[in-house]
Amino acid sequence: MNRQLTALLDELRREGVEHDEGTAERTERLRNVEPDTARVLALLVRATAARRVLELGTSNGYSTIWLADAVRSVGGRLLSVDVDAERSAVAAQNLERGAVREPVELRVEDAAMTLRTSPESAWDMIFLDAERSAYAGYWPDLLRVLRPGGLLAVDNVLSHAAEVGELRALVSAEERVSDAVVPTGAGLLLVVREPTERILSQR
Repeated sequence: MNRQLTALLDELRREGVEHDEGTAERTERLRNVEPDTARVLALLVRATAARRVLELGTSNGYSTIWLADAVRSVGGRLLSVDVDAERSAVAAQNLERGAVREPVELRVEDAAMTLRTSPESAWDMIFLDAERSAYAGYWPDLLRVLRPGGLLAVDNVLSHAAEVGELRALVSAEERVSDAVVPTGAGLLLVVREPTERILSQR
């Protein structure tokens, strides 16, 4: 990551913190991921060479920029969706400022619709950072659209443990996945869909 992009991310991080501190309504906050979490996500893209990445929850594009830079380094593409058209437009501007717009498709769409219309095994990696109350309802499609061996990352699992409790229970009960929590930032849940060969061998 070059100095220009690092400086932009530092700027967006400061603006996000200041904005959220002065905003009482939760849905109006930018709610950017913590920098350490963003670094882990970018590292995971590079380590797994994830070429088809889906981000559910664009906001102002802070995490999108981290993912875009990583996806570009492995020759992949990123789809980032958000229901807020104004925030998606701001994210587009920030991606342009960081010169990482090219590998990214921004879509104004509900996450449930994106998942429902994605083909089976469509994604190598999914980053989920949207409305936590909807996560459990997403789970069947999250599992369906994640390729065998693919990775799902979910933010805020320690800071908002009660709100993601139902999803955590569904993950724990699913034999086709392995999971672990990385205690960085607000807590990052990592879920890997087992490779097909291992699933078959266990039957």
